[in-house]
Amino acid sequence: MNIRSWKVLILSLFSLSTFAQQESPKYSYDDLKPNASFGRVEQFVTQFLNNYHYQSFHINDSLSNKIFDNFLNEIDGGHSYFTQEDIDSFEKDRFILDEALFSGDLTAPYEIFNVYRKKYRDRYDFVMNYLDQPYDFNTDKTYQVERKNLKWAKDESELDEEWRKILLSQSLNLKLTGISDSAISATLKKRYERYENRLAKWRSEDVFQSFMNAFTEVIDPHTNYMIPSTAEQFNIDMSQSLEGIGASLRNEGDYVMIVDIIPGGPLFKSQQASKEEYIVAVAQGDDGEYQEIIGWLTDDAVKLIRGKKGSVVKLKLLPSDAPMGTEPREIRLVREKIKLEEAVASSSIVDFKSDKKSYKIGVIDIPMFYRDFEYARKGGDFQSTTKDVKRFLEEFKGQNVDGVVVDLRNNGGGSLTEAISLTGLFIPQGPVVQRRSGKGKVDVEDDTDNSVSWDGPLLLLQNRFSASASEIFAGAIQDYKRGLIVGEQSFGKGTVQQLVDLDQFLMSPRVASRDKGANTAVGFDQKEKFGQLKLTTEKFYRITGNSTQRKGVIPDIAFPSPFDSEEMGESSRPSALSYDEIGGTNFKSSDRINDKVLSKLKARYEGRLKSDENLKELITELEEYSELRKKKEYSLNYDIRLKEKEESENQRNAMKKLNKSKDESSRENDLYLDEAKKVISDLISIQK
Repeated sequence: MNIRSWKVLILSLFSLSTFAQQESPKYSYDDLKPNASFGRVEQFVTQFLNNYHYQSFHINDSLSNKIFDNFLNEIDGGHSYFTQEDIDSFEKDRFILDEALFSGDLTAPYEIFNVYRKKYRDRYDFVMNYLDQPYDFNTDKTYQVERKNLKWAKDESELDEEWRKILLSQSLNLKLTGISDSAISATLKKRYERYENRLAKWRSEDVFQSFMNAFTEVIDPHTNYMIPSTAEQFNIDMSQSLEGIGASLRNEGDYVMIVDIIPGGPLFKSQQASKEEYIVAVAQGDDGEYQEIIGWLTDDAVKLIRGKKGSVVKLKLLPSDAPMGTEPREIRLVREKIKLEEAVASSSIVDFKSDKKSYKIGVIDIPMFYRDFEYARKGGDFQSTTKDVKRFLEEFKGQNVDGVVVDLRNNGGGSLTEAISLTGLFIPQGPVVQRRSGKGKVDVEDDTDNSVSWDGPLLLLQNRFSASASEIFAGAIQDYKRGLIVGEQSFGKGTVQQLVDLDQFLMSPRVASRDKGANTAVGFDQKEKFGQLKLTTEKFYRITGNSTQRKGVIPDIAFPSPFDSEEMGESSRPSALSYDEIGGTNFKSSDRINDKVLSKLKARYEGRLKSDENLKELITELEEYSELRKKKEYSLNYDIRLKEKEESENQRNAMKKLNKSKDESSRENDLYLDEAKKVISDLISIQK
């Protein structure tokens, strides 16, 4: 979708959402039951995925077993409410969910969830009673933070003891921030009141969506089902952020998590946050007090974060993978209207000195791959990544730059067309990427323009959040041996998704009777809404035949990284589609980055790793941080935790050094970009 159409869509959805929010539904703790239509939607989605998903799968006991575990993890991933006795009582359902998908039977998930609601309500009473008692911060007890792999408590008594540890740990976290014991109790009581209120607001359709996604998650992490209100809420969140911070949010457990950062918004331009970070508190204005939002629903949090254009909002952010006891960092943002047209490529020319030699380096930052498809179809002048970068390259040549750095960090993708045409600026015509359907049909996407806009030294800088279209571009440049890839291993998303509006398929009998396709009708009322289905339909492959799925693009020179490929990125998701290979295409590489050149570049880089004090310090800090993140058991003793907290804060300083900055004055502290300049200086020297 082009930028202009996106803005129109968001604005129109905002006006619709205003009407939708006028009604306030009532909630109770009565057992939830599936609506009559849910079973039919379940049947249709099951059959549709079985027919059209990229990866064929068998609906059998093995699938049922995984859905069962996924659903339990969805509602009690922390093993904090169910006991082993409860799990044993559910076991009768473990291997019947496959038949239930075809029959539309939702008895099992609703029975499990209704037990969970009762257990949750009982646990709320336990929590409130505990928080009235004095705390013992001198204990020798410890707390396991990685709870999903713990055994279920054998009975309520054992679960009570676990909850004493949970609450003591949460109290200790607050005490470490300087809060008094009495204020700790008040803060936690408010938090658990919000938790309880949130669960009380669960509707029947929420349970259905949760169960359906326990099913789709088994197939592929990018395939999911959205009930109508969820699909609408996603668009509402985007529209609400038109005068906000520019982020799409969702609930993740007890937290409000940043799912996406909208290009052109304040958060995007500040480069102060990343996807999958938690917003734990919000303050209005420079002098406003922070209000904790742990346990809040997303729509309530959005109301607090949203505000008038020009006003200040401060957030406390916590990375989802941060070690326990990590202090949230504060950021300050000025709310403004999102200007999608500002999320475009930018350029600068840097005078850089390396080994007593001076170089002029052109730096191009590409935050996303954009293209105004509407104006392109009309045949007029239109904005695109390729057009902008081509203009920059012409300016660079006029300024006699020695080499070009393309910064792809945090670029989550965008237009495939632009990834292909951008590659064409650096190579003669030829294949760029292959697409394979689930039926095995392979299409090769080519650059057909024989002209080359830049034939000098080229370096691409990527990180773990470079994904999709940016991986296609980087992979092609690497395969043609046209430029050097440095940084971190990219994300590894090599799949294509399509969004299906179920309203187009699930028709009422009245409509079906007048249509030749009457056999597709499933008996719904014409006015009923059925939600949306997102499913994976294709995979990308490089021109060599290698997939970008899971592996992404491996850099020619890997910079120090805090992330292991198995704990961040596509390969960290258990159900991610596998890496595989197909036949390669015919193409002619430039051989500009050959083994001899790479050997010399790596030798110089490894020399800096041993001699450069900044790099040596970074490596040490990242190693310490990685070890800290592996820690799963923490002391509940105040003095011990205080020491651990200080160590954690020192080690998180390493992460700040890897921040990408849009601010020219802050780029001198960008260690990745600084090292990229040194590497391309070496490349220029060697190729000369």
